[in-house]
Amino acid sequence: MAEPEYTVESKCETTEEEKSSSASSEVVIGIDIGTSQCSVAVWNGSEVELLKNTRNQPLIRFDVPVNNDIPLGEVNYHLSHKHERLSGASILNMKRLIGRVDTDRVVHASNNFPFLVQTLDMGARPFIAALVNNVWKSTTPEEVLALYLAELRIMAESKLKRPIKDVVLCIPVSFSRIQLTRIERACSIAGLHVLRLMPEPAAVALQYAQQQQHMLRDNTGRVSKRIALVFNMGAGYCDVAVADIDGGVTEIKALSGSEIGGEDLLENMMRHLSPSFDKLDIKSMGSLRVAIQEAIHELSLEESVQIDVDLGNGSRLCKEVKREEFEEVNKFIFCESQILIVECMQNAHVNVEDLTDVIVVGGCSCIPKIRNLVENLCEREIYKGMNPLTAAVYGTALEGALTSGIDDPLGDVDLLTSQVTTLGIGIRTNRFEFVPVIPRNTTMPVHKEMIFTTFKDNQTEALIVVYEGESEMEDENHLLGYFKITGIPPALEGVPEINVGMDINASNELSVLASVIIPGSRQPVVPVMELKMPTVDDGHGCCNEVLDRAYGPTLDSMIVRRKNDSI
Repeated sequence: MAEPEYTVESKCETTEEEKSSSASSEVVIGIDIGTSQCSVAVWNGSEVELLKNTRNQPLIRFDVPVNNDIPLGEVNYHLSHKHERLSGASILNMKRLIGRVDTDRVVHASNNFPFLVQTLDMGARPFIAALVNNVWKSTTPEEVLALYLAELRIMAESKLKRPIKDVVLCIPVSFSRIQLTRIERACSIAGLHVLRLMPEPAAVALQYAQQQQHMLRDNTGRVSKRIALVFNMGAGYCDVAVADIDGGVTEIKALSGSEIGGEDLLENMMRHLSPSFDKLDIKSMGSLRVAIQEAIHELSLEESVQIDVDLGNGSRLCKEVKREEFEEVNKFIFCESQILIVECMQNAHVNVEDLTDVIVVGGCSCIPKIRNLVENLCEREIYKGMNPLTAAVYGTALEGALTSGIDDPLGDVDLLTSQVTTLGIGIRTNRFEFVPVIPRNTTMPVHKEMIFTTFKDNQTEALIVVYEGESEMEDENHLLGYFKITGIPPALEGVPEINVGMDINASNELSVLASVIIPGSRQPVVPVMELKMPTVDDGHGCCNEVLDRAYGPTLDSMIVRRKNDSI
């Protein structure tokens, strides 16, 4: 499907004086695009300011109603009654679907959404549609997100009385580069230029660093060097970071993330309470979602809650649900979140006794089981110095101030952050193995090289297939792109040296280089190949299959292996 072509006009009217001021000092907004709700903030010169919509809401529900042919994208839209969200005419949870293919587990789990998500299990973009006047109107996650972002931009322009074009967004740790590309494309359609994409727990760590800096300035006696663990669990994702804060310098030591969140808690409860829920119609499915979602929220405050919902066709769900039942049904999710914490601390080479503070944020931060497991695992009380629902957007606003180079005579944003790679990046080698050239949690910017060689005698071609991920098997990772090196001089296997270099700059842009050198020669024997990645689109599942189908019979004669590996 072709990308939508349209322009969203700004509703902001600026005077000549304001235009002159805007030209001299660009304003950068920070946006936290959540799975279920979003927020926008900006550095106003002395502090971070949360921007509100016309209904005075700083946390804006990410429900996009569809009218006629396209989503409305109205952040000020008021759903006067729940049935408007249950009729199939409202799109939600696009953050879970963007940049994914129809073989993805997360896409398959979307069959409980109150709109149409169809899959053919062919590695292509899933079909998404809203029900408008009894007609399914197709759309894409990028189109929905673009229109929503455009409305957020217009809202910010109306509040700030000046044009806005630059933005810092926070994203889940587990997002692939394909997904980041789709986010940037949606921003471009919305008239926004992405200055930085920050992992969500890194944004939270930046706000924490500024708070500690202010405490030092106020002579509170706090030591300057602190190590904080950030646990962020929202509706769609769970992320963990370990950050080393020394003065105004924030170093992200390690990141870990997974595609688990409140949506998984909700789906598990839907399956538990109504095993045949996937056979319900759109309206009944929506009613069940809302009832169980409200019950989960109430269980954060109460030990038990009563659910009573009409499922249509004379069927009704009426049941008392206890908190311990909810925790038992979702024990796998809670266990996996614990694993993320342990993994992140191990990768950061940090022990529990090294932690100064433990920060829990996100929409699931109020769930007692979540708070208890984090406190018990980290042996610390949870830090109470920030709002768990707005901490990430505060960090993006601070990063926006830093990247814009604002005048800061008081040193309010005298901060510096260093980021790490969220996933390993490498290439396919012999027998379908994935060899990372840049491991996960490598500080950026970074340039790394690794020497590979031919797999067969007289091999004259080499296919370099680049993946991103953590699995040892290439087909379980994200395909980023591929290219072929030709003209390798015939030689015994293992003699030619194929130097694969990967470079990630400060803006997280990836370049892959490859050259061929014969021992004894100082210059590459063929021209150096250099590509920006990713080169494939979000149909990377299809690309994988086409690659195997086109080169399957001869792939073994074109692959490479590490120089020091034996066959």
